[in-house]
Amino acid sequence: MSLVTKAVTLAAGRGTRMGELTEDCPKPMLPLGGRPMLAHQIERLEAAGIREVLIVIGYKGQMVRDYFAQHPPAQARVEYAVQEVADGTGSAAKLARDFAAGDPFLMVYGDNLVEPAVYQALLEQAAGAEMVLAVKHVEDPYQGAAVYVDGDRVTRIIEKPPQGTSTTNWVNAGIYVFQPSIFTELDRLVLSPRGEYELTDAVHSVIASGKPVAWRPIEGYWRDVGRPEDLSSATEFVGGGD
Repeated sequence: MSLVTKAVTLAAGRGTRMGELTEDCPKPMLPLGGRPMLAHQIERLEAAGIREVLIVIGYKGQMVRDYFAQHPPAQARVEYAVQEVADGTGSAAKLARDFAAGDPFLMVYGDNLVEPAVYQALLEQAAGAEMVLAVKHVEDPYQGAAVYVDGDRVTRIIEKPPQGTSTTNWVNAGIYVFQPSIFTELDRLVLSPRGEYELTDAVHSVIASGKPVAWRPIEGYWRDVGRPEDLSSATEFVGGGD
């Protein structure tokens, strides 16, 4: 049984690629099978042994608070942190410092759906690594971050590599287990070329430092629900699992 019982879900963004669907609703609260995507995610975190969840909110964050006030998770206690300025996932992640309180924790994007076994497998690896990250096998990781590995360690990540240039089939799946030392790297972040503080830049720094960064392949379903066409698959997934 894992000793990691805390999770942070980054749910502050609007999700502009969803178009009109997120005009009145933050993306993580879009309904899947009658319940918000975020409710399905937290349910799966609970099934993996998570008992404390920090939700980082921003765009229309009151909708998140209102929903979970009326429909609290069965086992996990929920807290909130507010990202006042939408300046990147690195800034959002820094808001977890007090919540972590010196403990390791899982971090996941609020639009990310997997089976509970994925979370559990990552948590079980946490004790022996500075960081554990989930990866998914794809034909070409050009749409995300290409992850290069050697044995049981991650050796480098290349963000948005040009199509056809990667010599790895692993893509970063957006699920991590961090030790509290990640906040040191988050404090060092500078603005990226697109004007944001990027969580992946902090991840790169940990890898480059030579500290042990482990990886775990996701077997089975994984979906970053980023576009309207992703919703039908995600709805089918949660419908089959609930």
